[in-house]
Amino acid sequence: MALSAGQFLALSNLARKQAGEDVDWINISDARALTELGFAERNREGWKITPEGAALLAERAAADPV
Repeated sequence: MALSAGQFLALSNLARKQAGEDVDWINISDARALTELGFAERNREGWKITPEGAALLAERAAADPV
């Protein structure tokens, strides 16, 4: 799955937010695209990463360790 740089940044920020870290604002356009792909969802508290989104980040990290 190829995400744009902005979508990948938004997904990473959502993961960091879920982990309790402070994050910059998340671009609504990117977050909506992630929602359409099933990697994020919108609820009353805001945008949230889905298990599918977290799995995609884990796959990316395993494929490209720093």
